[in-house]
Amino acid sequence: MINAIVTDIEGTTSSLSFVKEVLFPYARDHIADFVRKHRQQAAVRRLLDDVRSEVGRDIDIETLIEQLIEWIDRDQKVTPLKSLQGLIWEAGYRRGDFQGHIYADAVESLRAWKRQGVELYVYSSGSVHAQKLLFAHTEYGDLTPLFSAYFDTHIGAKREIQSYRAIAEKISIPTQQILFLSDIKEELDAAAEAGLQTGWLVRERSEIDPQAPHRQSRNFTEIDLAAF
Repeated sequence: MINAIVTDIEGTTSSLSFVKEVLFPYARDHIADFVRKHRQQAAVRRLLDDVRSEVGRDIDIETLIEQLIEWIDRDQKVTPLKSLQGLIWEAGYRRGDFQGHIYADAVESLRAWKRQGVELYVYSSGSVHAQKLLFAHTEYGDLTPLFSAYFDTHIGAKREIQSYRAIAEKISIPTQQILFLSDIKEELDAAAEAGLQTGWLVRERSEIDPQAPHRQSRNFTEIDLAAF
């Protein structure tokens, strides 16, 4: 019986194009000015120190900005970069520069599962702050009340088995009662190794593969919790 669902964001609840064509370019365009303007704020200063720790040496602010842009261009899952991107996106959401994209079928199913008493969680490589911003600013309104907690790479990388065990421990639900939804096979492999049930979102495919190592669905409407 599924008592909790942990969902990925990119390619799962939200389109890859929104993240790659809207959010990432927006952060890249604004990160230099943001760092220069806010570098003395305590929270930003801590993140910049974390960047220097990742690099392994002390670097000046312009070299640091160059490093952040390089990480963005290489789509690196570096925790302080993700946190800085979240701060930049917050300003964009508040200015109305964009809304968080959520698939209609995801909204419908998440609301239905919540009404049924299933606990809902988010696990994404984007920072918890960025996750909350996306779900708070959608065309369907603020969806953050649907979720009991959010997890990012602070709990571990998404392709590491221990990350899913740590989430199960945090939410105090047995692994076999947790369904993890993602569009990435390697993430699902790690979750399955940790003992979680897994659902593979294959939104771009016309047909599902019955021989796939994880149960596939083309959208949230096709996910039958009773099948797990």
